[in-house]
Amino acid sequence: MAASQGPTSPVLENQRPIATGAMIVALRDDADPADCIRIMERQTASEVSVSAFGRQENPAISAGKVTFFPELQIAFIPRAIAARHASKMTQLVNEEAVLEARPEFFVFAQQQFVDTQESTWGAAAVGAHKSPFTGQGIKIAVLDTGIDLKHPDYVGRAIVAQSFVKGETVDDVQGHGTHCAGTAAGKSVDPMVPRYGIAPDASLFVGKILNNRGFGTELDIVNGMNWAITQRCEVISMSVGAPVRSGERHSLLYERVGKLALQNGSLIVAAAGNESNRGLGFIAPVSSPANAPSILAVGALDGSLNVATFSAGGVNPEGGEIDIAAPGVGIFSSVPLPQKYRTMMGTSMACPHVAGVAALWAQSDPGLRGSALWSALQQNAKPLPQEGRDVGSGLVQAPGSSAA
Repeated sequence: MAASQGPTSPVLENQRPIATGAMIVALRDDADPADCIRIMERQTASEVSVSAFGRQENPAISAGKVTFFPELQIAFIPRAIAARHASKMTQLVNEEAVLEARPEFFVFAQQQFVDTQESTWGAAAVGAHKSPFTGQGIKIAVLDTGIDLKHPDYVGRAIVAQSFVKGETVDDVQGHGTHCAGTAAGKSVDPMVPRYGIAPDASLFVGKILNNRGFGTELDIVNGMNWAITQRCEVISMSVGAPVRSGERHSLLYERVGKLALQNGSLIVAAAGNESNRGLGFIAPVSSPANAPSILAVGALDGSLNVATFSAGGVNPEGGEIDIAAPGVGIFSSVPLPQKYRTMMGTSMACPHVAGVAALWAQSDPGLRGSALWSALQQNAKPLPQEGRDVGSGLVQAPGSSAA
């Protein structure tokens, strides 16, 4: 355990989540949904909008209403209502049916921009170039800042895309989403560009859950997750996160969505976070939502297969561990025009490597879905000499590669 991991660490204090002003309420699994609605109506004096699982339109546009997801037993209270009834918000936890009432936080793209001369070493490291599988017939959802559909590598490709950010199209202005989608399932049309996509023949489903500045609300994020599950995407890649403190538990919101995904044959893969500074001996906890027990947390490795200096570690229990590791430094992939390609680093770049490999395993065996797919990834990972706290079961490996 590295030093400076306590709640008073100045490094982590500078990484605290930023509240949106809205509230998230988690209700007991066995609570009657009708009672939950009545509680929200009574405490907020506002109308409650019930959102069915997988509903594609964004209920955030229902101004002045509380949004309730009965399948998750989760309610979102908008900022205006939470502010108007601030005193009652603190009393919500006293309701018998309420397990948790917390602020909603902004969630950010887990990236660190950098230009290097490295390219597709990641595809080779995970064995994708040796695998007989390409992801054909498998759906990968990339929930991020959108995608540049005018990029030559995506023009003419059947991509299902939807924005969950109010007032913004699925077009990727920020660049993070196009890069992550490219690592997971990109396919270059230029023979001079080396292979950079892990599962180039997978079907891409792109949900824009982060805005053009690279951050989003948790309501937009859960809408995108629900959409991807309803679309029956076998793999859901989320290179997003918000930092947590040492000893801080995972969010019930994301654990419930993670469980729901596994039950429906989907596997959510999430970036572990970039808040560590290992050069100073500081290892930050795995961020949210990757710290939920039912979401696969991905740590980052450099080209020497050492743990990336920024990569979070398994500091917290109950889901806060690293489950698996993947290339995350000097990763070459697509970005919006006019630049076309760029190298980046971050656990954001490691996450779609695992998502792509998961698609290869899913293609290799129709029985590998949900929890079974999770197990296949971990059981076939390449062991590494580093602590499991930092790399989980090891370096993710594609089916048919030498390590798998």
